[in-house]
Amino acid sequence: MSQDFTEKQLASSTAYKGKLLELREDTVRLPNGHEATREYIVHPGASVIVPFFQDGTVLVERQYRYPVKQHMLEVPAGKIDLGEDPEHAARRELLEETGYQAEQWNLIGTLMPCVGYSDELIYAYLAQGLIYSEQKLDDEEFLETSRIPMAELLKQSLESKIQDAKTIIALLWAENFLNGNSPK
Repeated sequence: MSQDFTEKQLASSTAYKGKLLELREDTVRLPNGHEATREYIVHPGASVIVPFFQDGTVLVERQYRYPVKQHMLEVPAGKIDLGEDPEHAARRELLEETGYQAEQWNLIGTLMPCVGYSDELIYAYLAQGLIYSEQKLDDEEFLETSRIPMAELLKQSLESKIQDAKTIIALLWAENFLNGNSPK
């Protein structure tokens, strides 16, 4: 039987609250009875989408990410608004960022990208039957889209040329799903 290492919250305060993130500072009781401080980010969650075309290509985005000071190659993604269903967020983000809508949606997994300092939960979707409508970028969004073969994206991921974790994981899950291995 596994030991229980649960920490009990004794106090909690907000150190910072912004438009997207909240930084919490909690005092906890450790399993050994001592107290410790835990700092973590409260995040509303996100949806990530692998837009897959019948010819085996994936619609990806290239955009500048200020925290890492680099242009990154990613699949579309975006935060879930308060009270919003994750699939609705995925549909909204795909349309806003790329101009595409999808006829078929499959949830292919969920991930927690940074469990050491964030409660963020990301829902990964495979979108198929893509139909172009109209791109509707937010005022502060600047990106370009392109179609790249899934095999090439997986190769770039394994070579660390793609470094965005949600993109790498979503691509692997999408490939697994497309090969007939549905998520459990």
